[in-house]
Amino acid sequence: MKPALVIRKWGLPLALLCGLAGFFATGLQHVLSWQTVALYYDDINNSINTHRVATYAGFMLLYTSIVAFSLPVASLFTLAAGALIGWPAIGLIVVAATAGASLLFCAARGVLKDVSRARAGPFIKKLETGFTANAFGYLLFLRLLPIAPFWMVNILPAFSRMPLLHFVTATALGIIPGTTVYVAVGRGFNHVLAARKTPDLAHLNAPEIWLPLAGLALLALLPTLYRYGKPAAKQEPPNDAS
Repeated sequence: MKPALVIRKWGLPLALLCGLAGFFATGLQHVLSWQTVALYYDDINNSINTHRVATYAGFMLLYTSIVAFSLPVASLFTLAAGALIGWPAIGLIVVAATAGASLLFCAARGVLKDVSRARAGPFIKKLETGFTANAFGYLLFLRLLPIAPFWMVNILPAFSRMPLLHFVTATALGIIPGTTVYVAVGRGFNHVLAARKTPDLAHLNAPEIWLPLAGLALLALLPTLYRYGKPAAKQEPPNDAS
């Protein structure tokens, strides 16, 4: 294989893997915590108020990297953005998360798709056909109801022939409700963080938060379920010419 083709196929996946490995190797998972946010709350808040546009741009770039590298701090940043940035965080997060997810999707498509086909053969082709036919509905369902890790949902569609535009659209639409809920919850953490305390995250599991998301997810899945349950159209027997 030509070097240019190798770089095009493996360059982005290796860069994302190096970013993930570097995150844990440098111990950043211990630094990026609620304790750190509470400790530097005033400094972060002042920076946002003084350099709002630059802060928004930097936050979007950072959040895109978090999603693309599959770092386990996206929920922390979403809630913290709700407390520090407020409602504008919804738009910033949706755009940044969609961009990061799309990068991971493109990286996985060039590598994992070929590997899975080589190992699974006819089975993965059958699975691919089924997912491709209903990819938008499936992906929208998984975005609305995050029953699987976000990074996994970014990779799974890469095994199908789902167009990038459909992936971007389903991702952006699907994460709006959940992002709005998290930002709304984060808004209530403002005074807690200002008092140098860490917020209580237990109420994120409350039914009033997840039941509406589950309802939206089921609505998104209804067209796909209807197609599966709809009986196949009967074919008319050919007319015999007498």
